[in-house]
Amino acid sequence: MTKRPTHEIRALYTPTTVTVYQAYAPRLGLPAARDGRFPAAWKRDRMTWIKPSFLWMMYRCGWGTKPDQETMLAVEISREGFEWALRHACLTHYDAARHPDHATWRRRLRESPARVQWDPERDLHLRPLEHRSLQLGLAGEATRRYADEWTVSIADVTPLAHRVRVAVQEGDLAEARALLPEERPYPAGPELLGHLAG
Repeated sequence: MTKRPTHEIRALYTPTTVTVYQAYAPRLGLPAARDGRFPAAWKRDRMTWIKPSFLWMMYRCGWGTKPDQETMLAVEISREGFEWALRHACLTHYDAARHPDHATWRRRLRESPARVQWDPERDLHLRPLEHRSLQLGLAGEATRRYADEWTVSIADVTPLAHRVRVAVQEGDLAEARALLPEERPYPAGPELLGHLAG
């Protein structure tokens, strides 16, 4: 069995879109799913984090049990927008191989409209795995573009999350795996990930 690269984007995607996940309170999540776009109450001036990994989102929101994270959304965005964010992103941590010094890194982090963080991917029991999962933070211009330009569709995947969780709790891991979104390695070459894979 081939070992997965430590830093690799795995996502559900089409030739033109990529799906990312977020969790919100019902007052925001339900209108977003109903209308296929984020409501006016969704703060476009705040940083927002998107995650291509379904299971990492489940880990983050506790299968939708954490306060204000009860509604889990699958947000389909344009690949053009997703890749724009990657090209304009800065790592959330200092990496001597990619930054000449701490001051330069801090300036880039402050000025970048997107941030990349790599956290351990999760299995069906939400235990950490050796390979990493991408978290993409959007701020300023990127947040506004995400909400008003890049978003193609928004779906409420809360029922799916509950079905997966029940299957895991009942020990039916084959059923749980069959329910998961088909996440494949995303074709992000060095031009997109070269400055972010550390």
